[in-house]
Amino acid sequence: MTQLAYIPAQPLAGEHSLAPRPRTLQDTGLDLHFVTELVAKHLYKGGVLTLSQLAERLALAGSILETVLNFLRKEARIEVLGGAGSDVNLRYALTDRGRSWALEALLKSGYVGPAPVPLASYTEVVRAQSVHRQVVTKTAIRETFAGVVIRESLLDQLGPALHSGRAIFIYGAPGTGKTYVSQRLAKLLGEAVLIPHAIAIEETVVQVFDPVLHQPLPGSSPASSLMLENGHDPRFVLCRRPAVITGGELTMDMLELQYDEAHKLYRAPLQLKATNGLYLLDDLGRQRITPVELLNRWIVPMETGLDYLSLGSGQRFPVLFDVVLVFSTNLNPLDLADEAFLRRLGYKIRFDYLDTREYEAIWRQVCEQQGIVYKADMLAYVLEHFYSRDRAPLLPCHPRDLLGLVADHCRYHGKPVEVTPESIAAAWESYFIKL
Repeated sequence: MTQLAYIPAQPLAGEHSLAPRPRTLQDTGLDLHFVTELVAKHLYKGGVLTLSQLAERLALAGSILETVLNFLRKEARIEVLGGAGSDVNLRYALTDRGRSWALEALLKSGYVGPAPVPLASYTEVVRAQSVHRQVVTKTAIRETFAGVVIRESLLDQLGPALHSGRAIFIYGAPGTGKTYVSQRLAKLLGEAVLIPHAIAIEETVVQVFDPVLHQPLPGSSPASSLMLENGHDPRFVLCRRPAVITGGELTMDMLELQYDEAHKLYRAPLQLKATNGLYLLDDLGRQRITPVELLNRWIVPMETGLDYLSLGSGQRFPVLFDVVLVFSTNLNPLDLADEAFLRRLGYKIRFDYLDTREYEAIWRQVCEQQGIVYKADMLAYVLEHFYSRDRAPLLPCHPRDLLGLVADHCRYHGKPVEVTPESIAAAWESYFIKL
């Protein structure tokens, strides 16, 4: 299932100057016809709306909307129903002519949301907050993985790989911690970024902000859209740097623009939603498309830094490919791609089994987390009696899973939760498949 990893973030320095609030219609980069159609669609969907409500819905300043509303009044497409107090409380509604015109606009594009950001402006913001500008140091990566049982040699591979901004290929047996470590790497990406609600390619709107995959920073919303002086351009949302994860559910069409015929809407592909962040393709080789097809999809973006997307009309347009791309697989890399392609990925990092000392450290941590008394003699019993007998590899996921089953067994029998020969035997038999 597509998901978003949590990334702690700090406010982006200079987001106000990076995306200043537009003061005029010209500042928005959008033409009058486009904005009038968008206003009309909002009125068609929302009925009677005040200036402040329209400003909130379109993420545009009241002064900009007043220009648009005055034009619509002259065209007899809206009417003013009056209101109490200032012009802010005036109520606007479509006339019969306006409703007919708004319906035509909706048949062309079903997008009804905040005003989009032109592609050129979006490109400037993406370039300014590029993930490739992030500096990953040895100190930072050790702070990020403090308390995690992981080999120093592995950290010294992962750090330069992430710092480089190049694609990373992680491989190793199932349960060796590839996904967990990849998600934690995202914490090193640092500061927050501005993500647009939508971008405009001429007259076509593509939704980018996804409430499932993007996490706005608490209290990051700009001040009222009627104000010009406060906050950044509200057409952007200040979010944690995205870290999108997809696994076996990934299909090729998820990497292209998604067009919703019923609602006449374009939605951004996953890699565009991951822009300025990290995109982890987990379980490579388990998708319903071949690994070669999937890997070939990324050759041009990785080499040029540009991804080309196509609209239904056939128009192609470039977007910056500003993503740390991470491939993760349990399979033999040479079964997925030839050596020539793998060389293009830059960094290939193997995750291996644990040694006894590492396993003990994780076992002790899980005992503490689950409130189970750690007993060195019982761990020795587990290693000698079960792992040696079944020749099972030591994996980082085993302590959490086995001790969880131990707790289930003890609670079911109404006993205190503790590791005993009986409880660990029950957990072991339930956890591993016997052939």
